[in-house]
Amino acid sequence: MDGENRIILNVGGIRYETYKATLKKIPATRLSRLTEALANYDPILNEYFFDRHPGVFAQILNYYRTGKLHYPTNVCGPLFEEELEFWGLDSNQVEPCCWSTYSIHRDTQATLAILDKLDLDSEKPSDEEVARLFGYEDAYHTGTLTKWQKLKPKIWALFDEPYSSSFAKIVAGVSVFFICVSVVSFCLKTHPALKEACNTTRTWANDTVVQCPRPLSIFLYVEHICNAWFTFELVVRFIVSPNIIMFVSSPVNIIDFVATLSFYIDLVLIKETKSDLLEFFSIIRILRLFKLTRHSPGLKILIHTFKASAKELGLLVFFLVLGIVVFASLVYYAEKLQNNPNNSFKSIPEGLWWAIVTMTTVGYGDMAPKTYLGMFVGALCALAGVLTIALPVPVIVSNFSMFYSHTQARSKLPKKRRRVLPVEQPRRKKVEASANRRMNAIKHPPPAVYKDAFGTAKIGILSNYPMKNERH
Repeated sequence: MDGENRIILNVGGIRYETYKATLKKIPATRLSRLTEALANYDPILNEYFFDRHPGVFAQILNYYRTGKLHYPTNVCGPLFEEELEFWGLDSNQVEPCCWSTYSIHRDTQATLAILDKLDLDSEKPSDEEVARLFGYEDAYHTGTLTKWQKLKPKIWALFDEPYSSSFAKIVAGVSVFFICVSVVSFCLKTHPALKEACNTTRTWANDTVVQCPRPLSIFLYVEHICNAWFTFELVVRFIVSPNIIMFVSSPVNIIDFVATLSFYIDLVLIKETKSDLLEFFSIIRILRLFKLTRHSPGLKILIHTFKASAKELGLLVFFLVLGIVVFASLVYYAEKLQNNPNNSFKSIPEGLWWAIVTMTTVGYGDMAPKTYLGMFVGALCALAGVLTIALPVPVIVSNFSMFYSHTQARSKLPKKRRRVLPVEQPRRKKVEASANRRMNAIKHPPPAVYKDAFGTAKIGILSNYPMKNERH
């Protein structure tokens, strides 16, 4: 009969009925190995019960029927993966039409993992977490922390965790103030009006040379005060750092150390004539602005946006370089084809400068083609530059929007979640199993041929009963 070939599955309170042969289409899965000996089989209702998501199971059962696995858009991606893993199915078998929608959650999980590393949460860590960070976990549980072990995390939080306390916010504000003052002072002291009296001398060729050797002395005092704070902050953070290796290898700390070191080198050579190369390296003090990333989550998001868009930025640079070389060569030979006494393109390297300025739509106007063919090449160069730069920009904007939206969502989530205890899977009692076997033996006399849930015949030898075709 047709009823013997059907099977009833109760998933999350919703009953599904299908043919046993349908579940055999995908072997080595949970549904292909159903037997009446399982704990979730109900002999009274003649059904198998699974406490799983019924909405996802509808797509899973459809996969057995049609051989095509579609992703339901009303469930979360990780939940769908968990359900597939429970039923013994491969998540990579999702149809191409649903793959782009299904794989979004993997990008989301990667984004959340990056945000976890950024440590953007302003929640104060617990004492146990701080002790684990500094390697004092055993001493914390035994209550044998020394005074230094208790003081060190507090000083660390004061200088490295701006949102941990009110005093930490004050220290962060002082640090930002000195960074801004140092950068502004470094820029202003290069202005001729803010330097000491200039010396005017004449050379042997009767040329006038104006020398303004040093900035005003007030800038020197400002730099002394600012670098005194930077030195104090760097030393304290180094001493109380929970991981010295990570502290030393941090790019921001390397910039801070080199910038502070350049100040002391200038201080030693203040009475001597410094080379232009040494003065050039003092520009690293401007890079102290990257220290603001410790106090600004937005800057952290921006930096990691560029990291996440590294492939798109690399592609942009590649096409820019390709276009610059091509159009610089084209405009060089285009200007030579006609008589052009005012030719600005004396060589291809000079054309490279014009090409990069044109492709980036800057257009200084210091070099311009004069011939009609050169103007045509220039127009193509400008159009190619606009298209090349515009293509990867939406990807970068999308990455920044994704990081920023997830950051805003995380800030509104509760910091502590309610704990959910795991549920143990039910197991059939031995007494009940033996009783069922006894009832089956009474209901089904020999020959000892029994069937599993899919009707597969299996022959067994029962004592005191003769087998079929056995002669007495």
